Amino acid sequence: MRNPAVDTTGARTAGGQGAAGPTLAFKRHLRAEVRAGKGAYLFSEQGVIAMRGAQIESLASLLDGTHDLESLLRDRPGGMPPDQVRALLAQLVQAGLVTVREQGGQNDERALAYWDACGVDAERVATRERPSRVRLITVGDDIGTERVRAALTEADVEVVTGGTDVADLSVVLCSDYLDPRLAAVDAAHRAGGRPWLIARPFGAQVWIGPVLRPDGGCWHCLTHRLWGHRHAEACVQEVLGHDGPARRPVSAVPPLTAAAAHFVALEACKWLAGYRYEGQQCVWTLDTLDLQGRLHELRRRPQCDGCGDTGLVARRSAAPVVLQPAKKVTSGGGGHRTATPAQMLERHRHLISPITGIVKAVRPDPSAPAFANAYHSGPNVTRGVTGMAALRAGLRCQNGGKGVTPLDAEVGALCEAAERFSGSYQGDELRIRATFAELGEEALHPNDCMLFAERQYDGREAWNAEHADFQRVPERFDTGAAIDWTPVWSLTGRRRLLPTAHLYYGTPGARGVHADSNGAAAGSSLEDAILQGALELVERDAVALWWYNRVPVPGVDLNSFGDRWLEEMTRNYAGIGRELWVLDLTSDLGVPVMAALSRRTDGPREDVILGFGAHLDPRIAVRRAVTELNQMLPIVLAAGHELDDPDARRWLEFATVANQPYLRPAAGERMRAAGDFPFVERADVGDDVEALAATLGGAGLELLVLDQTRPDVGIPVVKVLAPGLRPLWARFAPGRLFDVPVRLGRLDAPTPYDRLNPLPMFL
Repeated sequence: MRNPAVDTTGARTAGGQGAAGPTLAFKRHLRAEVRAGKGAYLFSEQGVIAMRGAQIESLASLLDGTHDLESLLRDRPGGMPPDQVRALLAQLVQAGLVTVREQGGQNDERALAYWDACGVDAERVATRERPSRVRLITVGDDIGTERVRAALTEADVEVVTGGTDVADLSVVLCSDYLDPRLAAVDAAHRAGGRPWLIARPFGAQVWIGPVLRPDGGCWHCLTHRLWGHRHAEACVQEVLGHDGPARRPVSAVPPLTAAAAHFVALEACKWLAGYRYEGQQCVWTLDTLDLQGRLHELRRRPQCDGCGDTGLVARRSAAPVVLQPAKKVTSGGGGHRTATPAQMLERHRHLISPITGIVKAVRPDPSAPAFANAYHSGPNVTRGVTGMAALRAGLRCQNGGKGVTPLDAEVGALCEAAERFSGSYQGDELRIRATFAELGEEALHPNDCMLFAERQYDGREAWNAEHADFQRVPERFDTGAAIDWTPVWSLTGRRRLLPTAHLYYGTPGARGVHADSNGAAAGSSLEDAILQGALELVERDAVALWWYNRVPVPGVDLNSFGDRWLEEMTRNYAGIGRELWVLDLTSDLGVPVMAALSRRTDGPREDVILGFGAHLDPRIAVRRAVTELNQMLPIVLAAGHELDDPDARRWLEFATVANQPYLRPAAGERMRAAGDFPFVERADVGDDVEALAATLGGAGLELLVLDQTRPDVGIPVVKVLAPGLRPLWARFAPGRLFDVPVRLGRLDAPTPYDRLNPLPMFL
């Protein structure tokens, strides 16, 4: 309780100097010094407060704990009338500087000063009728229980036995916050409406908190986050046939366990005294090796199976997607957004934590040059994939962020982590169990989106042996198998059904279908996320048309945009011995799609890299392509090109602009300028979404959306689909890949299957 309001009208007034009743005084953690004509000063650990003026000087000199309210009003310090004295006292009380003191007693003044500093009623703490009671519970082997018991006793706290109802607070000591036996502890306290403080009072890193309350996040909320950060451990435990967390050696030395025990006791005492602060909702970690401490905020998961509503996610998927007004507040950096990057980071910074976040950290890529603004936000973990499957995958794929500024890149990395986290199967998704035939016209065959050719299915085993996992050709989809399906929605409210395994990473049980990142996007609003996902579909379709047909396209005149950042990027690339240029990949859809390319110019090996971008605003499309190119720089600047992806490795070793001539601007064609790309400025992101949906509809394509936003994350995430648009990976079913280049006049006839680019796109 901070800055308690004290009613100066109700204080007893039987006294004066040397009064035995309640008096008014500066709080004990403040030392006052008054000099006539120079002011009154209050000194504390936090610094000094200066109060100037003859009236406050006169009043401050009397606030020494020897005057009650009546005497202060009677003495009229500084010549003030009683009402003015009363008003000035009320201001000092409201500011948390003055309190009411009870006289007499043998209380420890230092302890009272501490409670005054906390803002709780020190007198109430000192004069309570009975000692506070704590129930001390140990889960697991002895981990310093007696030291904690002694620390609590030394703090005048009574350690009791019995049920949760006999104690004001339970202190639960454990060796691992993931110990499954803690579930029963949590359930008992929630049922009894009682709080409990969890702690691990040993180890190189001591953990204390949070105080788990019936109206806040529960132990299950916490373990959901913890297991997300210990996914590799979960995989190994499954392989070894073990349940729960892995056993670890206990590390401790006497000074560590003694200090940790007293920290636990301190947190318990603060709670019992009525002190409330945000840190009590956090896990506080103390690294005893370097004495660095950090708070990790635990927020309740609204869909938690321990304390929430497990149907939230399913009900969201069951309802049509309805666009709401979404006014743009920024059009700089990498897009037109409904919140600035700074606002996004402020709202969602709590998601960055190695304990209670969805991502451990967001950091600049140390291998990237400073101008690249490339950030990492940790491994791209699919929670539903465990055991040997996850170990073979290596858990190496990184979430990344890019941008015109470091802040853009930092927020982008966080949003990509949210996108992956929200798009991973967690078990509470809406699922309809049926065969393809049983669902009728609502069901979409997954290959309408994946677009594998029959010849690819026929040769899948040989292909899969030579290419990366995300180029993998699955088995043919079994239309007679009963599997899980999830609704997706058109913007007109039409429901379609697709296999859950095509929509969520790591969905168990389905064969012949898997989820990919095509059309997955996070945004500052649902409308923003839908726009980004739809633009990605358009971008990847245009890339596939160009790449697999190997058709030269026009170049783009970067100078025509008058963008100083683009000028800087060109100079920066030249400074590291590389050439930078941009191609116009815009397809029949008319949405600007750009490819940024770069090659080395200072040696025989060119190390050609690429980046792509699409946006209704051509300037943003170019910027996105260049920022994605920047993300690739660390790969080619690092010695040895240590790449797991065989397709990317072959490309960097083999490709040059000479043997891949479609990488250069089409000869004899005019360079495209900024003015060649029509752009309609709209004030609302939803209007952009509707315009893009209409464009796709004009090409016979339906825009479909699955809202994947997780209530516990809060960053809007969607999976956008437009069956018929081509992913950028090697997918060779009949359709736009063969038809559009002819329709655009880029080819006289469709490219024969055997003449398609044998080097699959690896981004």
